[in-house]
Amino acid sequence: MTLRYSRKPFPAYRYIPGRQPHPTRDPDGHSYGSEPLELAQFDPADWHNCDEYLYAIDLLNHGYWWEAHESLEAIWLAAGQRTTQVGRFVQGLLQIGVGILKHHQEQEGGAQRLWQSGLDKISVRDPIYLGLDTRALQRSVRELINGERDALPELVLHFDKGNDKD
Repeated sequence: MTLRYSRKPFPAYRYIPGRQPHPTRDPDGHSYGSEPLELAQFDPADWHNCDEYLYAIDLLNHGYWWEAHESLEAIWLAAGQRTTQVGRFVQGLLQIGVGILKHHQEQEGGAQRLWQSGLDKISVRDPIYLGLDTRALQRSVRELINGERDALPELVLHFDKGNDKD
């Protein structure tokens, strides 16, 4: 059974474009009428206390790739987007998740581009970054690119390792 890091409930369904109502635009969407998520800041040294980050990892682990994109985008914006290492790393996670979504939509060209771009962004020197084993994550993404796997393995957060600094 996959671990949960947050208490926030999952949406009613995993959104895959063209298969279910759009979560925010369609009145039948699971998040219709909700306000867009905004975070004032994201401190990489305090990732383990960021409910939205923990929820984003839960979403990725349980196949809610579109929904994970929404959570990770809010974190990415709060983290400084492309101007910081943490921003680039979060964008890499976002791209890897969207790549898996594209793969499930049989859009292999888009999936490959997103996985490669995501791999470039998660390639940091720290063996543990934002609680994630970066070497294992990089290896898994390479396996996605090479067609050796269809999905990421469970992302396990290491609460006792690493000192995330930007």
